[in-house]
Amino acid sequence: MRGNYNEEMAWRRLQDIQREMENRRLISDGGPNLVWWPARFAQRLWLVAGLATRRPPRYSARRSRPMTN
Repeated sequence: MRGNYNEEMAWRRLQDIQREMENRRLISDGGPNLVWWPARFAQRLWLVAGLATRRPPRYSARRSRPMTN
């Protein structure tokens, strides 16, 4: 029924081993360089805040209905 099950599990195990090797290599080099992260985050936050303020007014059903008495 599951002829490829062992092959699939072996492939996943190989991927896990490769991922672990890459993580250990990054950590042994002092970890990833995150000096750029706060500046990049602030730049994107500024952009998103600017986009939010330049949005046209939202549709309001109350204002668009004709007035009837």
